Amino acid sequence: MAPRILITGASGFIGGRVAAAATAAEAGPVRLLARGPLPPAADAGPERAPAAETVPGDLRDPDSLRRACEGADVLIHCASAIGGDEETARAVNDEGTRALVDAAVRAGVTRIVALSTASVHGRGPFRAAAPGTLPIAPVSATSRTRAAGERHVVEAGGTVLRPHLVYGTGDRQLVPGIVRLLGALPGPLDGGTSLHSLIEVGALARVLLAAALSPDTQAGPYHVDHPDPVPAGELLAVGEELLAHRAGPRRGPALDVAEARALLAAHPFAVHHLDMLAVDHWFSDDRPWKELGCDPGPGFAEGIAGHLEWYRSTLGPARTAPPGPS
Repeated sequence: MAPRILITGASGFIGGRVAAAATAAEAGPVRLLARGPLPPAADAGPERAPAAETVPGDLRDPDSLRRACEGADVLIHCASAIGGDEETARAVNDEGTRALVDAAVRAGVTRIVALSTASVHGRGPFRAAAPGTLPIAPVSATSRTRAAGERHVVEAGGTVLRPHLVYGTGDRQLVPGIVRLLGALPGPLDGGTSLHSLIEVGALARVLLAAALSPDTQAGPYHVDHPDPVPAGELLAVGEELLAHRAGPRRGPALDVAEARALLAAHPFAVHHLDMLAVDHWFSDDRPWKELGCDPGPGFAEGIAGHLEWYRSTLGPARTAPPGPS
């Protein structure tokens, strides 16, 4: 009998893709726990498939979690609170995950897979960091509470997947944040030679589904990123291309990281992205690709190409150049 799959966070960037992958693969009956309406198909990406039962629920409502878990065999937990105040983050990421795991265990769920983040390790430099070699050292409320949520999953014998940076259609954090960073500077940024782990959202969704269904999945944490790290310069080049589409060509001189940091003192959102780009955040774990039988897909340069039109439309139309002198 095919497993009955419960997916949380189905209205989100990554959870929506997992729901699409599960329904498209006909892996088993799929139930989606969604706090709000599901996104339109264009935002969820081309794999979006609606053939699933959707039930309302909230990680802060234990009764809704108990109802959602009834009859489920597999739980894929993608819901989280990102940003915002610490009280909400704790209620959702820590206490909500604990309530969900408790409900799943009571309902007889046999496999729990949770989406987390490599940010539970804090700020780098991390270079080819292997699983189990880094301490848990989060620096934000989001990461602290997600690290706490991880513990509930692992203590129940579950699996945690920790991507670093996720890009693709529906991304409202990574690439838009880089564009905002660059837009706050008078000229291009020379980010140095740091290397960063990335994964395309569709590939991440496929790994989450594979981890939930494969007999080879191990309990505990995995890093889950494309095997080839991406130089900061490639990320910044994409940001510059998108910024030029929105605001026209750049005219100021290039800045190094130290110069940029001095100029961005009043822009905490930009400093966050700058500090991330300034040092290596490269995580190495081949188990998702070798043991779970997943394909990481193309590297960043090819992978981002299929999403650029969505980013352009989301970030705004190109500015029309003013007419020259007659």
